[in-house]
Amino acid sequence: MAEIAVCFLVDQLSAWISKEQQLLGSLRENAESIRDEMGHIRAFLRVADQKQEVDPQLEEWIKQVRDVAYDAEDVMDKFMLWLAGRRRTDGVLGRIKQIYVSVKNLKARHQLVSEMRAIRSRVQSISKGQQRYKDIYGTSESAPARRTWYDSRGDALLLEETEVVGIKKPKKQLVEWLSSTDHTSGLKVISVVGTGGLGKTTLVRKVYDDAAVRLRFSTRVWMTVSNSFKLYELLRTMIRRLTADVNKQPPQGLEAMDADEMKEFVHKFLQNSTYIVVLDDIWNLTAWEAIRYAFPRSGTSGFIIITTRFQSIGCAASTESNGYLYNMQPLPQEESKTLFYRKAFLGGSCPSYLEQIANIVLKRCEGLPLAIVVIGSLLATKNNNIEEWNKFLRNLGDELEGDRLRRMTKLLSLSYYDLPYYLKSCFLYLSIFPEDHNIYMTRLIRLWIAEGFVQPKEAKTMEEVAEDYVKELLDRSLIQVRETPDYNMPVRIHIHDILHRMIISKSKEQSFVTIANGGHTQWPARVRRLAIHGSVDNMADLGSNHHIQSVVVLDNHHRVSNLTLSKLLGSACGLLKVLELRGSLTEKIPDEVFKLYQLRYLGLNTTNVNSIPKSIQNLENLETLDLSDTKVAELPVEILRLRRLRHLLVYNSTIHRGYWPFDEEHNCRAPYRIGCLSSLQTLSHIEATQANETRVVREIGKLTQLKKLGVTKLREEDGEELCISLTKLTVLQSLLIASIDEEEIMDLQYPLSPAPPIRWLELRGRLLKVPEWIPSLQGLTGLHLRWSKINEDPTESLQHLPNLRFLELDLAYEGDRLCFKSAGFKRLKKLLLVRLNGLKWVEIEEGSMPFLQALCVRGCKLVEEVPLGIDHLTHLKCIEFSDMSERFVEKLEKQRDEEGDDWKLAHLPKIEIYSLINEKWQGRRL
Repeated sequence: MAEIAVCFLVDQLSAWISKEQQLLGSLRENAESIRDEMGHIRAFLRVADQKQEVDPQLEEWIKQVRDVAYDAEDVMDKFMLWLAGRRRTDGVLGRIKQIYVSVKNLKARHQLVSEMRAIRSRVQSISKGQQRYKDIYGTSESAPARRTWYDSRGDALLLEETEVVGIKKPKKQLVEWLSSTDHTSGLKVISVVGTGGLGKTTLVRKVYDDAAVRLRFSTRVWMTVSNSFKLYELLRTMIRRLTADVNKQPPQGLEAMDADEMKEFVHKFLQNSTYIVVLDDIWNLTAWEAIRYAFPRSGTSGFIIITTRFQSIGCAASTESNGYLYNMQPLPQEESKTLFYRKAFLGGSCPSYLEQIANIVLKRCEGLPLAIVVIGSLLATKNNNIEEWNKFLRNLGDELEGDRLRRMTKLLSLSYYDLPYYLKSCFLYLSIFPEDHNIYMTRLIRLWIAEGFVQPKEAKTMEEVAEDYVKELLDRSLIQVRETPDYNMPVRIHIHDILHRMIISKSKEQSFVTIANGGHTQWPARVRRLAIHGSVDNMADLGSNHHIQSVVVLDNHHRVSNLTLSKLLGSACGLLKVLELRGSLTEKIPDEVFKLYQLRYLGLNTTNVNSIPKSIQNLENLETLDLSDTKVAELPVEILRLRRLRHLLVYNSTIHRGYWPFDEEHNCRAPYRIGCLSSLQTLSHIEATQANETRVVREIGKLTQLKKLGVTKLREEDGEELCISLTKLTVLQSLLIASIDEEEIMDLQYPLSPAPPIRWLELRGRLLKVPEWIPSLQGLTGLHLRWSKINEDPTESLQHLPNLRFLELDLAYEGDRLCFKSAGFKRLKKLLLVRLNGLKWVEIEEGSMPFLQALCVRGCKLVEEVPLGIDHLTHLKCIEFSDMSERFVEKLEKQRDEEGDDWKLAHLPKIEIYSLINEKWQGRRL
């Protein structure tokens, strides 16, 4: 939609005019004229966007509006680049070059004025043409007004669904089919067929995770095939998951295997075993034919479950194995209503004055769960306002005629059209990620901010505003939470593939993002944001006329050469704001990077970069510098000139097997005066002490905007100064502290008054006792104590933390007994007891941990009994015993066999036993 480009431009122009004193004479006059004219055009655009499909001339007019908005934005960026060049002529070098630079700047200024004047003329011409369309289609009066989002659900975003509507009957049928054969009946294929949005994946996932299915099959693996099917990648991923399922390592030389060798490995691996493999979302018969003979067909009991939108694929796959075909059906009326009411009215009842409209909407949804969920979530934002509901119903119009998939796409498009323009930009930006990609929320937020999509709000940081954007998209069911480790805030999010295809289409239509997905790419006339998903042969063909604003590389398998990258960056004309080169660089950063004076985001994660040059100081607008998992061991002092830097990630995680090693992360030395970077919100992780004994912890207290902090190599004598610094970090939410080695005592017994609002805390190193300030952390949700080696029971001081959901004690306690007292740990959901070498007994009093869902006891060799009182944990779903004594395992199995249904663990759906053999975990289900 042109509305995105125009609204963004108007906001940018307004800020530009008010802030830049260098805008003199005709340059300011032209800028103000463009802003005012585009402001008038913006009012009509929402109507125009909804009518362009039926009027080709209107569609062309919208394209002209979008193009001139993009061009005006480019001129603004050129001006900022020119202005930055002027500022850099100060000092001695500036005096030497003063005459040359003055002449050059004068020419550049004349060129900018000329370009702005030409854009003003184009805008005036477009504005004249607007009146004709207004006469035909009216004004924007009927368009939804921009409004402030009110998130009434809060923490409900993280709650699990209590029931999946309409799945009981089909699940029962599939489980019966999976149980109908013996162990030598060979391979059978179950095809689950239906249009997008019917819930095929949801159904099969419930079957796949069913307790009876888990017990029946020794090997299970889930594979998402999708439309971007690549045989080699699919087979490699399958082998990794198959071996991981039985806690083995993939075969050596896997990356060098050809397809036939990998198929042969899979065939031998599954031979003589009971297995179930899910191939989710197959889009063409070629994908099935390319992989089907990898699975053994005789002398075994194996099932392949396929989900597909195509009847022909489902029939072909199931027929050849005398298997089964299940055709997914839309939800019946009552179940549709149940699901719709749950979403639209947050589980409540429908007001009588909305029943008629609700029934019409349900009829149009035709029982498609995805459409029901998305539309229901959208209507939930209308606060049961009948006028808003009627407006939504009117917008449905007659567009829903045609086949079901097109009707659902129209419904999903309506959810998109209902978004305010700033959320449209954020939502369309998801098209940079490949299908089925797990998107880290913090990374996405930083990219949004760097692109300029996030609007500042009083009393909120840009990151907090962006978090609200994520919550709104979650509330509207346009994205889903994929991972919430530690039962904290969402870490990874996911977008449904149907929605993903819709936004890719809209993004392409609006020249919003260009995706290069390997091979020879056909470049469009305008490339503003470039997402690279594979090796691209003709990168140099981009030329210099595209004014690229961002380059995001998301393919770790095909490295981008420095020569190719240099050519690409040269074509960006210095206007680049985002450069994400994840996994694609060698040791050296190309010099061209440090000429990108507009750059706000530089991502070098998982590259082989080993040093940062002094020229990093040129990137004065940089806000995010991601050096995580690189080889950078020290930051240059010049980095202290990046006063706008908000996120500095320099941690380096090591790959480990078995238990976490103490030195699991290789960290980075920061300049002593790190406190100069007063805008920092993320600093993860830096060493506490420099080689010259200079204590960096003194500087940390100056970073009062920090929300996430990691400090490593702490010495005992650093403790007091670190605690003093922590008291000044009034917005700190995530904290890691690690000692210089596992024998060094961390002296953290100094008071934190006031205590920061920490939500996640990891202490790695020896403690004499639990620091007294931890029980005062009322908002703490996740706590990891590692290598603490405390002599007194830590649960005594931790049990009353009101919001603690995740607790890990790893080498944290040296006593022989843990007692979880009644009324303690009221909200704990996951507990890990790891390598408590002196522990013999665990007791759980009635009333303790009433909501615990998962319990892991690992490496506690002296424990001989299941925790006493475990039957009090009525919400427990999973228990894992790993690396325990043989006596413990034998006793556990004996109790199971002798006590049967009376066994205290008989009610648990998941009991797992793991052993650590040669630093590899090997396990089974009990």
